[in-house]
Amino acid sequence: MAKTLQVDLVAVEEKVWSGEAEMLVARTTEGELGVLPGHAPLLGQLAEPGQVRVKLPGGGELAYDVAGGFLSVTGEGVTVLAESATPVTSGH
Repeated sequence: MAKTLQVDLVAVEEKVWSGEAEMLVARTTEGELGVLPGHAPLLGQLAEPGQVRVKLPGGGELAYDVAGGFLSVTGEGVTVLAESATPVTSGH
């Protein structure tokens, strides 16, 4: 079984999404960052405007436009603390 990552995406007003993921991709002020299970702990500032993409087990993907906030990677997983997070709807 592939290893997964616990992801919590939280905006100021609410928990937006929480679950298992294969990978999280976010744009920080340092550049685009991909987080896989076992990633070294870090704290990054989200770029504005930014987008967070969550690759789900089985091949699905969620995407959120985020404004402001931080990304925290720990041994337990990834927490994204954004001022706002809006689901991206595909235009297809």
